[in-house]
Amino acid sequence: MIPAASFSNKRVSLFGLGGSGIATARALIAGGADVLAWDDNPESVAKAAAAGIATGDLRGVDWAKFSAFVLSPGVPLTHPKPHWTVELARGSGVEIIGDIELFCRERMLSAPTSPFIAITGTNGKSTTTALTAHILKAAGRDTQMGGNIGRAVMTLDPPQPDRHYVVECSSYQIDLAPSINPTAGILLNLTPDHLDRHGTMQHYATIKERLVAGSETAIIGIDDPWCAQIAERLERAGRHVIRISKRLPLTDGYFADGSDLMEAVHGRYSRVAFLEGIGSLRGQHNAQNALAAVAACLKVGLELGEIQSGLESFPGLAHRMEQVGRKNHVLFINDSKATNADAAAPALSSFARIYWIAGGLPKEGGIEPLRGFFPRIAKAYLIGEAAPAFSATLGEAVPYEISGTLAAAVAHAAHDAAQDDSGEAVVLLSPACASFDQFKNFEVRGEAFRQAANAIEGVKPIGGAR
Repeated sequence: MIPAASFSNKRVSLFGLGGSGIATARALIAGGADVLAWDDNPESVAKAAAAGIATGDLRGVDWAKFSAFVLSPGVPLTHPKPHWTVELARGSGVEIIGDIELFCRERMLSAPTSPFIAITGTNGKSTTTALTAHILKAAGRDTQMGGNIGRAVMTLDPPQPDRHYVVECSSYQIDLAPSINPTAGILLNLTPDHLDRHGTMQHYATIKERLVAGSETAIIGIDDPWCAQIAERLERAGRHVIRISKRLPLTDGYFADGSDLMEAVHGRYSRVAFLEGIGSLRGQHNAQNALAAVAACLKVGLELGEIQSGLESFPGLAHRMEQVGRKNHVLFINDSKATNADAAAPALSSFARIYWIAGGLPKEGGIEPLRGFFPRIAKAYLIGEAAPAFSATLGEAVPYEISGTLAAAVAHAAHDAAQDDSGEAVVLLSPACASFDQFKNFEVRGEAFRQAANAIEGVKPIGGAR
């Protein structure tokens, strides 16, 4: 735990008593704050009270006595309309912050030089966070990872000068962290997302920009126009900007040239790392993730050899193009996290001969956006409610069967892939659908795939498969 000493002897209100909310309340109490917490869910209030956290309905208190209001990032700050607690706090002039802001203040208070890498973006931030932390740990650095991935940030170990922090930040968390100031701030990409909570794409982009605007070094992927404009704007403002691109050679910055990761300095190129043979980092999207991790790790003092070693030993994240097993030339890939067509595209673009398991609870637009990848699909195995609609889209372009269940799809795909003598064949679960018609969530679906694949006679689990 990181005690929130910056609020010692101060009265603080808190709303949102999920896992991170209770962790934040405990950190404030440990730091000496007088906390009053609340939630719209009576069960959450009861759980907090049982944990020794003072609770009380924030509608009937004197807000002028609070030094700050700590809001859960899951609670609306601006759109579709501010939560009632936000309106009460603003009406009394009380600052509204979140747990990332608390972390930033504690770091500045006790160990301002501790290396702090913060990662955001619409896509890829979890993989980049996990990869960066893995490289640091593999190099023997004292490393803490959390935020929007894994552990709540205030449950990490307290800041020390040589302790490295790798923190994934959602737009909601950045919106509640006005003084965020990482050593290296990473903005991977921007596409329309969470507009129900941010109103417009411009507002969403402005929030994301804050993370890199406050950083010592801003590492920005420039393959979309929003991020390219942010990089230009920050550079004009005198900020230190490192550009990365997964598809374009750069004059200055880092870019991918096939599986090679290149550094450009005034138009002169040199290779800094490579991804050839690293199965957990296949695909152009992972090249961007790796470029960001390389730039950040160089910023905090790692050597190129340490970084390459970390890249090569990275196991990947569960349910995100996760290699779970192999039998001879057949590779089994769990990409259960791909719950819509856009999310399935990276996996489909990464393999040449695919036995594709798709379907579930369909999303708007179906799989029509994936038509460009159909030539890579040897056969499709359709499951769940989406099967009839997906079969209509595939038509005569791709051989398919309606397998119905995931277990049947895995068995049939594995059998067919084993007969394929054209080289590596991939049995890929990348459903392009939500899981809720047959599974509780995408994690349960991915675990079912993993178990089914590894239950096939002769399949050898791949190191890092969970």
